[in-house]
Amino acid sequence: MNDGTEALIDRLSREAAPVRPLAPPHRRVALWLMPGLAVLALAVAWMGPREDLGARLVEARFLIEQGAALLTALAAAFGALVLCTPGMDRRLALLPVLPGAVWAGMLGLGCLADWMRAGAEGLRLAPEPACLGYIALIGIVPALVLVAMLRRGVPLAPRATLFLAGLAAAGLANFGLRLFHDTDAALMVLVWQFGSVLLLSAAAALTGRAVLGRG
Repeated sequence: MNDGTEALIDRLSREAAPVRPLAPPHRRVALWLMPGLAVLALAVAWMGPREDLGARLVEARFLIEQGAALLTALAAAFGALVLCTPGMDRRLALLPVLPGAVWAGMLGLGCLADWMRAGAEGLRLAPEPACLGYIALIGIVPALVLVAMLRRGVPLAPRATLFLAGLAAAGLANFGLRLFHDTDAALMVLVWQFGSVLLLSAAAALTGRAVLGRG
């Protein structure tokens, strides 16, 4: 071993700071959820809960859709953090697929039910771009917090990671949106809300390399 190598080893042993290991993804998801829920609470308080919220909270369809949306957001946040944690099984990033499929499937069944109940009128699609704005606005804080967490890890698949991060933030925002926004027609929710979640997730994926700096 030459003198240069020995000097380097000696310097590292004296000056290298200890490395703090990352907490498990499920613990970081719990930490991420706290500011996210705080933002949702503020948004609902500012806008005012929808007048029929009590009635909706006893409807199975509403509860399943909301539960699936929240589980999709949590699973997506977990998956994004998994992709930045060395040694984790990357297949865990597929966890949002199941609740996401339930969410989309319930909206599809809702479209069918609306059509059977009211015919073509039940599938009337009116412009409601405000949904995109609400979801983007409410999702800003959860998105920034999650990106800060992701940047502490090793994002080897930045686009997939940012897609999941966008899905997490937008899905959580959509969960909150339905607590004060009273659009319930299934096709409207599918296009303007679920569609906005997917659009924002795709937009986030395009920024993967720029935001996470890898790949």
